[in-house]
Amino acid sequence: MTAIKLTTSETKDLRAAAHHLDPVVIIGSDGLTPAVTKEIDAALNAHGLIKVRAASDERETRLQWLAEITDSLNAAPIQHIG
Repeated sequence: MTAIKLTTSETKDLRAAAHHLDPVVIIGSDGLTPAVTKEIDAALNAHGLIKVRAASDERETRLQWLAEITDSLNAAPIQHIG
């Protein structure tokens, strides 16, 4: 699977809609485990738009997790902060 591709306008609208959301899944010190991926999938199916918090300070690690999540769950990345 590959990540969903959104237009600039769609991304902007979703970023605005996500602004007030609190993270519903946190990637902890164990990283992106299958259990965390399963929780992200369940949250996406339930809500459609979610925030995920990552405990890592390593930008490259977070970007790798984002790519893995979007590819494996057929999801679109809206914004990466940090």
